[in-house]
Amino acid sequence: MESPPPQSGPPAIEMIDVAVASMRDQSLAAVENVNWRAEPRDYWAIAGLQGSGKSDFLMTTGGVMPPMRGVYRLFGELMPIFDEERLEHRLRLGLAFETGQLFNHLTVAENLTLPLRYHKNLGQAEARPQVQPLLEAMELAPWADSTPGAIGRNWQKRVGLARALVLKPEVLLVDSPLTGLDLRHVTWWLVFLDALSRGHPLLDGRPMTLVVTTADLRPWKGRAHQFAVLKNKKFSVLGEWSQLERVTDELVQELLTT
Repeated sequence: MESPPPQSGPPAIEMIDVAVASMRDQSLAAVENVNWRAEPRDYWAIAGLQGSGKSDFLMTTGGVMPPMRGVYRLFGELMPIFDEERLEHRLRLGLAFETGQLFNHLTVAENLTLPLRYHKNLGQAEARPQVQPLLEAMELAPWADSTPGAIGRNWQKRVGLARALVLKPEVLLVDSPLTGLDLRHVTWWLVFLDALSRGHPLLDGRPMTLVVTTADLRPWKGRAHQFAVLKNKKFSVLGEWSQLERVTDELVQELLTT
């Protein structure tokens, strides 16, 4: 897949000398000296072995944790954003957690309506019709009134993705989307993320900026536009797939042949 043409305006994501804290101990750095730009409509795959800091990195990019050091901007505005008057800018970004992070006491449909109820001040009756297209497009409608514990991990991850899309963000971060899935669900995710990147009808045909993390680079060949790797607390941009294949780094080769 070719990279999209350059866009005018600020990058979707810009990090300058950013240090990422560990979620387990926020006094320790999981990743240091990150210098990275993700342009609007770009599609990044960020690879690393277990324990390399992929989730930590994505939590900081998602604005869940502040950087320990450095500057992070989302479409030109400083992150993280917690203050109410700037929240609309923060909602230009969506985050899908590796485990879905669903509320088990709520149904699938109620998990999806939660962002609309919280951020748009809608009642359940008003919000439910707005999530119905997502339920149908993502094959979740049969489980709309089931709780997450009744549907299994393959579908829980999909519910987490649907919830991240409810507010129609411009940037989507997805933590290890393929981990633990069977082959049919892996294929579904790859095809669906491709459609989001190009412009899905669910998002009014507007192409998204995508960032996914992974422990295996191979599924993203011909899909992601740009690649990076996390190793020894360092974030290294590898470039496009043609550049990646020429890298002799042992870890990169391992991530290509796992």
